[in-house]
Amino acid sequence: MLSHVVPPLKDKSLFKQECFVDGEWIQAKSGQTFEVQDPASMKTIGTCPEFSKEDTEIAIAAAAAALPSWRGTTGRQRARILRKWYDLMMENADDLATLITWENGKPTADATVEAKYAAGFYEWFSEEAPRVYGDTIPATVPGNRVVTIREPVGVCGLITPWNFPAAMITRKIGPALAAGCTIVAKSPGETPFTANAIAELGKRAGVPKGVVNIVTALKNTAEIGETLTSSLTVKKVSFTGSTPVGKLLMKQSSSTLKKISFELGGNAPFIVFDDADVDKAVEGAVSSKYRSSGQTCVCANRIYVQKGIYDEFSKKFAEKVQGFKVGSGYADGITHGPLIHDRAVSKVESHVKDAQSKGAEVLVGGQRMPDLGTNFFQPTVLTGMTADMQLASEETFGPVGALFPFDTESEVVALANTAEVGLAGYFYSRDLQRVWRVAEALEVGMVGVNTGLISDPASPFGGVKFSGFGREGSKYGIEEYQTIKTITFGGMGQPLHA
Repeated sequence: MLSHVVPPLKDKSLFKQECFVDGEWIQAKSGQTFEVQDPASMKTIGTCPEFSKEDTEIAIAAAAAALPSWRGTTGRQRARILRKWYDLMMENADDLATLITWENGKPTADATVEAKYAAGFYEWFSEEAPRVYGDTIPATVPGNRVVTIREPVGVCGLITPWNFPAAMITRKIGPALAAGCTIVAKSPGETPFTANAIAELGKRAGVPKGVVNIVTALKNTAEIGETLTSSLTVKKVSFTGSTPVGKLLMKQSSSTLKKISFELGGNAPFIVFDDADVDKAVEGAVSSKYRSSGQTCVCANRIYVQKGIYDEFSKKFAEKVQGFKVGSGYADGITHGPLIHDRAVSKVESHVKDAQSKGAEVLVGGQRMPDLGTNFFQPTVLTGMTADMQLASEETFGPVGALFPFDTESEVVALANTAEVGLAGYFYSRDLQRVWRVAEALEVGMVGVNTGLISDPASPFGGVKFSGFGREGSKYGIEEYQTIKTITFGGMGQPLHA
């Protein structure tokens, strides 16, 4: 087994094993808890409350009670609190990174990047909060004047995944609070401690009680989801996770006609054309595919390489991956940590074996790493991939770079668009006309051109097709938490003339 020493937190009070409701740290009424495991060592990190429907309804009531006061604050007042929260997250980035690595497994360097990226959403939306504008609309009825104002939608239910324990929750809380909403957030059962630390920093930043509520559960996750979606008090649900769960939450939300935004599954194509800078394309593919060991919804899943450079690209790509170092996220020089749990490893392994059985060749990796632990899998490169392999139509969510050869632009665009999902897509080319053609032709919500990294608080994040709808981050992100009210003034008369 690997050597795995968790560094102590600089501020040990950031490690919270309760839920945050109405400004207080509390346990479930039942007293039940669940254990959270370190995916690298499989040792127990701690416990969190197993919240029920009753507990969640108390959190919803707290958010509802806090709403009138919070929505009555000015955008500038909300901005100051969000900015203070950002400052505290940056000051405590090392501790947040330690928690992320502890419960998620990603290397400390990656965890630190995530902690600062997560803080960036509070900075961004602190700047958006005072700039919520309506419109003055010329009326067609003489004497009428029409204006619109934007209002907070109300209490919001937020459900976040484990792969970015910090960034996924701040990307939702930031715009919700900026808009004047209050929230109940269900943090992931695999990684609850990062969200708890962020909530504690929010309390220190001056977030009023009841405005932010964080609930946890493992076996009761579905029950909490249904409580949020069926509640008449909750006016909006935002979810990041799998497409099947998104469909279920959407069905449940229909009974109360909620405003919803979903960021769901992906199966991102990464296309490298003959005219690309091969070295830069390799670098981009590696960063896109293997970031967080491939456990990102926007990571390259199908790497299409034009036949003229296929062999060169494959060789250079494999050499890069061969240089990875897998182990405990806290160890020096480690580039990749464990997957989140054994189920994730099993899925990766099944995709690799399926591809091999249908003619794919393993250039690098392809095996579990039992000497490190049950959740480790070798970073893998497969060549000779074909459309009939599982990986071509299913999201792997693991460290497998699968290389598909192609001949023509029209062929690869058709292949890229066969997926039911459409979150992100990438391609490398130095032909300006091709860049525009392909960028417009890809059926995805986000396109990376000559880059493998597209995440930025300033950039709209979201997909099309079965990848969901709505946008997070950017100037559009706050709109997901607002409604438009139209005000018509009648009998205003005709303009006076001298």
